[in-house]
Amino acid sequence: MYVVVPVFAVFLALSGVAQAAPPEIGGPVTVIDGDTFDIGGTRVRLHGIDAPESDQTCVTERAVAWACGTWVNEIVRERYAGKMARCQPRDTDRYGRAVARCEVEGEDVGAYLVSRGAAFAYRRYSLDYHTLELEAARQDAGLHASRVQAPTQFRKARAVGLRPPDSSCRIKGNISAAGVHIYHAPGQRDYNRTVIRPDKDERWFCNAAEAEAAGWRAARR
Repeated sequence: MYVVVPVFAVFLALSGVAQAAPPEIGGPVTVIDGDTFDIGGTRVRLHGIDAPESDQTCVTERAVAWACGTWVNEIVRERYAGKMARCQPRDTDRYGRAVARCEVEGEDVGAYLVSRGAAFAYRRYSLDYHTLELEAARQDAGLHASRVQAPTQFRKARAVGLRPPDSSCRIKGNISAAGVHIYHAPGQRDYNRTVIRPDKDERWFCNAAEAEAAGWRAARR
């Protein structure tokens, strides 16, 4: 049995007329964080890379914590803020951001950040920067010289109540099964495993005095 296909439909399929590329995004860069820009009124998530969150910390070989998320943001702002970018959209993410590969003054932004050790190749979505990351890791460039949690894991931990939404308010106000209001400070025995459930009226506090004023008592260990 033969199926007759209209000649015009074949022409469209072969010519790619129905597969027009999305328009280029261009304009001055406003840096939101290490992998997110505002360009010409469009929020852009850089394709193929993943940078630490702004409030993320890393740990040196000597076990000293440092603000690696802030460090990345400073590098990105110093190099790109206010400059003109040209971005080719690849997709739209679940937050409505254009996922795009961007160039500033002819430089691939993603390639620069990964090679500098200021971002990681986001292999879940692209292998474009895989080789560059391997070389950066070999040289202990930037983040590779420290112990750093993958940004995806950091976001997951924060989403389930293990990380605070505000890095300056890290005290966990937990409510026990018996209804006792107990707060846990960083360094205490149960701090890391305590999950905050806002839907159960549990809260984050910025300091002990704030927690106690709200009716929580300190954990004994």
